[in-house]
Amino acid sequence: MDGSVMPAPVAVGQPVVTLSGVGKRYANGTLAVQGVELAIGQGDFVSLLGPSGCGKSTVLRMVAGLMAPTTGHIDMAAGGQTTGDIGFVFQEPTLMPWSNALKNVMLPLRLAGVNRGEAADRAADALASVGLAGFEKAYPRALSGGMKMRVSIARALVTRPRLLLMDEPFAALDEITRHRLNNDLLTLWQAERFTAIFVTHSVFESVYLSRRIVVMAARPGRVVEDIEVKAPYPRDEVFRTSADYAAHCREVSQALHNAMGE
Repeated sequence: MDGSVMPAPVAVGQPVVTLSGVGKRYANGTLAVQGVELAIGQGDFVSLLGPSGCGKSTVLRMVAGLMAPTTGHIDMAAGGQTTGDIGFVFQEPTLMPWSNALKNVMLPLRLAGVNRGEAADRAADALASVGLAGFEKAYPRALSGGMKMRVSIARALVTRPRLLLMDEPFAALDEITRHRLNNDLLTLWQAERFTAIFVTHSVFESVYLSRRIVVMAARPGRVVEDIEVKAPYPRDEVFRTSADYAAHCREVSQALHNAMGE
């Protein structure tokens, strides 16, 4: 995460997760998601964009296996993801306040039965990959909001998942920190070659990060557009201030406006 230019990402491969007619109705009768059809390829970076209540987080949690669809089915690639192959970054860092950064990142490995020495080494490497080398012994109370989120990302990546799910991880951060973490996330995506599904309310963030933006409408939550962002990687501040970026943002903003009117 030193800001160096990354090489172009590898080509997107075969689908690693496919949603077919996926719907979710809660016990209280609320139909949160209906008829979602979506295929996400190996190495892809896909953002789910839409207004509050459109089911973005519900879709993410169903992909993660945290809840089951009511209708339809979700298929992982043959020989693909198991629980250990999926990393999840929540809206809040959800760190254990009584444990330092290293022990917080070690937790998934220790739960998986990895011995303490190997877990500590891998956790230290994960912290270094998100720019927190030297902060292994720091407790959450001593970390800024951005640093806490970096620890949370390191914890999600320490198991070396093939699929990284992120539920509005940067929404509560200031704009400068958010931009920096967007850049760092793209660097990690290329280095680790995982597939990413990223939930956001931000048109600008979705365009900057994504290969594809899946726009969702609410009541019930459903996919209304699937937009390809054709701008090449690497993406940096030059792209963020370019006419190409502005044009993509206008296109996605119009799609979101249309979705909110449906």
